[in-house]
Amino acid sequence: MDVSIIIVSYNTKELTRNCLSSVFEKTAGLDFEVIVSDNGSLDGSVQMIKKEFPQVILVENNANLGFGAANNRGLDRACGKYIFYLNSDTVLLNNAVKFFFDYWESSKENIGALGANLIGPNGSPSHSYDTFPEVNKTISDLIHLVYGIYKQTFLFLLSKPLFIKNTMGSESEKKYIGQVDQIIGADLFLLNAPSARFDEKIFMYCEETDLQYTLFKEGKKMLVIDGPEIIHLEGGSGKKSVHPIRYLATFSSLNFMTSRIYFFKKHGASRNKVRLMKLLTLLVWLNPLVYKKAKAYIAKMLSI
Repeated sequence: MDVSIIIVSYNTKELTRNCLSSVFEKTAGLDFEVIVSDNGSLDGSVQMIKKEFPQVILVENNANLGFGAANNRGLDRACGKYIFYLNSDTVLLNNAVKFFFDYWESSKENIGALGANLIGPNGSPSHSYDTFPEVNKTISDLIHLVYGIYKQTFLFLLSKPLFIKNTMGSESEKKYIGQVDQIIGADLFLLNAPSARFDEKIFMYCEETDLQYTLFKEGKKMLVIDGPEIIHLEGGSGKKSVHPIRYLATFSSLNFMTSRIYFFKKHGASRNKVRLMKLLTLLVWLNPLVYKKAKAYIAKMLSI
């Protein structure tokens, strides 16, 4: 078996259907299998996969295990030489898997992971790679966030709400080919080895950062290559006006801030800097406009 394609599904029935259709339509010239790890979907995703894609290896987790753990359940079943982690909100436009496979097989570089320049819903290059987070910059950003959030709360309570444009994932980026710090988890091609396993202490966000930072410390390269064409629908609804404080109380933000602290502690940030990040995060979450949603995360964050 050449490649095991692993897709995590969680209440994304239509997206998963489109993703699977594109995989089976476009992938050729190699021996591959598709594994869907479902995190307890209640929207009929499991039934759809069984009916329309009986060739798929379906892992029914019956609960939301998180992104990394669900991928690991798929990895446990994988027989391929390589693993291709693919988001359910992607669509292959060409034989992308073969491009990744051929590049790795013919390369003499010390590769840790491969990715592509993803394409956004508007046809422009989308967010596909990033730099590793840096602890001092993160602390500086948190300090500014604490100041800003309480200032804006005061204005909010005076009925003078401030709004910002949340453009995450919606702005076009320049196409890039070559070595990067990390490839985003929407399309991550790796060797089927213990190094392809995610840290299950991270529920979601930063799990691909953690995995690739470990590869980086081992001297391996993360490369964005030319050839694969993959649409990533994240941010497809475009720009939305949201109150910045309300965003900090979202499921995404709360999990991201928790995972980021764990990442820094795991990879050697000083105890004092980790403590400072916890304190600053706590100050953000104690804000009266955030606390109701954040209180369930406080104990977990402080225990890291």
